[in-house]
Amino acid sequence: MAAPLFSLAGRSALVTGGASGIGQAIAVALAQAGARVAITANRQPADDTIAQVRALGGDCLALPGNLAEPGAAAAVVGATVEAFGGLDILVNNAGIIRRADAEVHAESDWHDVLDLNLNAVWQLSQQAGRQMLMQAHGKIINIASLLSFQGGIRVPSYTASKHAVLGLTRALANEWASRGVNVNAIAPGYIETANTAALRADEERQRQILERIPAGRWGRAQDLGGAAVFLASDASAYVHGQVLAVDGGWLAR
Repeated sequence: MAAPLFSLAGRSALVTGGASGIGQAIAVALAQAGARVAITANRQPADDTIAQVRALGGDCLALPGNLAEPGAAAAVVGATVEAFGGLDILVNNAGIIRRADAEVHAESDWHDVLDLNLNAVWQLSQQAGRQMLMQAHGKIINIASLLSFQGGIRVPSYTASKHAVLGLTRALANEWASRGVNVNAIAPGYIETANTAALRADEERQRQILERIPAGRWGRAQDLGGAAVFLASDASAYVHGQVLAVDGGWLAR
């Protein structure tokens, strides 16, 4: 049982991209702390996440659909509110990355990345924010990136989107902090997920990255769970507009 400050008992959460990777780990961590969890799943089945949450005795609702499509944000927020009677926590995790040299980076890739990584985050935050403002409480957690602070290599659309997510986090915190809604972000370091498979397959890049991480290892998706529970719980009641780096010390190097 979570300590009272970190307990999410009786609260409802929506985690986008919750079928695998970081989203799955966060959904399971929130459920372990007592939350009822809805997840969105587009390209992957949600069965594994559902099974993990139910093994904890929790309630998990899977919502299919492409969040980049018009109306998707309103639909998934509405479905969560209808199923759980409210929405206390939103984790904007769903995202994609496209790698190419800047001079040949396809315009279609640019739009695909911005549509999901930024536009959907804005739309979901707006829809969830309206509900949370009516309730006079709520927690929004955006998944930022080390590339919210740095330029990266061969990922201009991803970098642009994650810089914007950081700015949006601060902008919404400025407007909503006094009205009971906390908006913060987590910046994962180099985590072993599908998004980083290409980097880990490149022997030279894998070595360069690992040498720069003070912790001496790549992160695991489960390393993000505790940070998410903290930002979703009463333990972070006076935390607004912040970005918590979970990066093995990368930014300190």
